Amino acid sequence: MSARKKILVVQDPRQTDQPLVDRLGDDAEVVVVGSMLRALHCLQRGDFAGVFVDQAYVKEAFDVGRLLQNERVLEGMLDGVVLLDVDNSIIWANGRLNEWSGLTDVVGKNFYAVLGSPEIIGPDFCPFHTALANDRHGAWTILRTSDNRHFQIHASPIREEGNPAAHLIVTIRDVTAQILEQQKISAIHQAGAKLTELKPEDLQEMTFEERIELLKQNILEYTKNLLNFDVIEIRLLDRKTNRLEPLLAVGIEPEAAARPLRALSTGNGVTGFVAATSKSYLCEDTTEDPLYLEGCKGAKSSLTVPLMLHDQVIGTFNVESPQPRAFDYRDLQFLELFTRDLAVALNTLELLAVEKAITAQENVEAIHSAVALPIDVILNDAVNVMEKYIGHDTEVVEKLQRILRHARDIKLKIQKVGQSMAPTQAHPQYAQQPARPELHGKQILVVDADESVRGAAHALLERCGCTVETAHDGGEAVSMVRNFLADGCYDAIISDIRLPDMSGYELLCKLHNILVDGVPMILMTGFGYDPGHCIVKARQAGLQAVLYKPFRLDQLLETVTKVVTSPPIVVRQ
Repeated sequence: MSARKKILVVQDPRQTDQPLVDRLGDDAEVVVVGSMLRALHCLQRGDFAGVFVDQAYVKEAFDVGRLLQNERVLEGMLDGVVLLDVDNSIIWANGRLNEWSGLTDVVGKNFYAVLGSPEIIGPDFCPFHTALANDRHGAWTILRTSDNRHFQIHASPIREEGNPAAHLIVTIRDVTAQILEQQKISAIHQAGAKLTELKPEDLQEMTFEERIELLKQNILEYTKNLLNFDVIEIRLLDRKTNRLEPLLAVGIEPEAAARPLRALSTGNGVTGFVAATSKSYLCEDTTEDPLYLEGCKGAKSSLTVPLMLHDQVIGTFNVESPQPRAFDYRDLQFLELFTRDLAVALNTLELLAVEKAITAQENVEAIHSAVALPIDVILNDAVNVMEKYIGHDTEVVEKLQRILRHARDIKLKIQKVGQSMAPTQAHPQYAQQPARPELHGKQILVVDADESVRGAAHALLERCGCTVETAHDGGEAVSMVRNFLADGCYDAIISDIRLPDMSGYELLCKLHNILVDGVPMILMTGFGYDPGHCIVKARQAGLQAVLYKPFRLDQLLETVTKVVTSPPIVVRQ
């Protein structure tokens, strides 16, 4: 006896009068369903010899027919399309879900089971229930499978006239690449934030060089483990020389790492071009690129991006590979993101170095300002006493001369300590004064009754490397000059025009009797009336320069520089 054929009948199951079913039932197995969607479900799972559709379901049948006619289009979509029932069972699906699940047939199976019971990331943790319960489109929801694939799903209910929605059309999109890219970007930002992450106690204990070494270790760790780059070269731009100085090189040939490069668009390889133009450069094939200069032995491709801080290039970051076209624009994007944080980290270290240098300098200046004037008093007193014993007691004079030498040595040692405490090498752009090398090491005598003027002279001129001594009045100044002759002569003598015991002109005349080769003198005066015509007479007597109070620092330095670099005017009396 042959098997009975199966016939599918679509009609209202509540209909009591079923003549068609009764008539067919004698010769075939009849399956009755109450909707075309359930009919589609049955057709996907069974072999039917025919389908009979009640007149009330003709329009619905036409819609389902169109779905079947467009199945080829749905099969070609990059997204998955699935028809589900209220139990999340798959009634129909295009081939994309078969491909993702590795199954040949997913019809009749639970949607979540097909994807390996993925974790629902959200934002809706019950997307199918929400769509059916609210009878509206659900929100996009992310699923994560056990093999770290990510799918974005969207459910829309199918409304059946007079009945609540009992089916869902679900679209599925593989967003693994986008999610992993977002995760990598987030990881890059986190890595960048940790580049110079140190506790306050670590900052106090670590030297600048140790911090740089820690930064280098972190750079290597993140570029290898996070960005998967093995060949790395980082250079920092010295704006004074326009040179790109090596900071870190791994996998780069020693000759290439030591190669002098400048921030120029030609003649300095890809690195020089990137630094000069502030544009990233993707070299897909080094053998065909006219800018490329060999860094890694046998490199076939490279990627170079500028280190940018506040829209200003501070260096370059270069990676290379032995494979041609090893990098793409996604790698370029990742490296640009990482180098933004790296530039901030480098700048943080620079600021720490500058802060340390400035703090050290300020501490030294504070110490020096506290002892400079007292030492000057010792010098003044020693000279005054020595003046009385010259020609009378040689032993006392010699002791006083030793006191003078020791006092001057103390001042020089304080200056040297200051230079050693301020780590200028930590920050290439940080340069302490002097900006005027002509003043370095010059001996300056400042004569003024005002203590604040004498203190300011120490603070301002010693920053430029001068050695400053002071006197309260003309008499002390004469004694200081006379007793300094054993060591030479002051390179410049700065005096107020009005001293307690004489005028500036009178001091100039007295010094002419001591310094026969001319007096390198500068007079300071206000803009008031000069009843004694002191300045006019001083100029006639060989005065080299006048400073009008109040004067700026640059005017003081300019005037002193002019005097110490010009021979004194000799006036024959």
